[in-house]
Amino acid sequence: MFTRIVTSALFAGAAAGLIAALLQLYFVQPVLLHAELYETGALVHFGGDAVSAHQDVGGIDPLRDGLSVLFTMLVYTGYALILVAAMAFAENRGHVVTARNGIIWGIAGFVIVHFAPGFTLAPEVPGVAAADVYERQIWWFATVATAALAVWLIAFGRNWLAWAAAVVLLLAPHVIGAPEPDQFTGPVPTELGALFAARAFGIGAVAWVLTGLFAGHFWRREADRQA
Repeated sequence: MFTRIVTSALFAGAAAGLIAALLQLYFVQPVLLHAELYETGALVHFGGDAVSAHQDVGGIDPLRDGLSVLFTMLVYTGYALILVAAMAFAENRGHVVTARNGIIWGIAGFVIVHFAPGFTLAPEVPGVAAADVYERQIWWFATVATAALAVWLIAFGRNWLAWAAAVVLLLAPHVIGAPEPDQFTGPVPTELGALFAARAFGIGAVAWVLTGLFAGHFWRREADRQA
């Protein structure tokens, strides 16, 4: 069982992570590099002449981009290990896991890791105002944990009490609220921040769907191979 979990997760995480990394390099990294020009003061978008929204942010940096691809693959391999372990637990309870319903598992992962915390603590570009990073990390981990439990209750709960508890768990972190800065400051145009958040969510959704799809596929394939 352990070998099956590790093998499935390694293949699924590496494949989904590679695709996610390439999408990030094309869609997200240029936005981040553009925002850094405002963070460093190389560009100023207020109090002076109009600045073009189309800036040259440089080409491919083999070392930087290569490390980014490797790191993203490692991150999604870690996600896949958690996802496949949950699939194994569900299968032991009588649930069948396939590539098709693996997509649903992937969507659940996106909701837990990206959408739930991002609903209140949105992805941020460099240079924007932000609360203390330690406080934000605590809130983020707590939100992910409660969202994971809520999604599990929605999927495998057998009565209205479990589903009501799931709703409370999903709402609680946002009712309490994420740590916020005392005042809004920052040199980065809001348009860049909005574009970054939208693309981060979009690529996160794609990556998680692929992680679930690949995890379900390799999990089923390893089961058929060992049968």
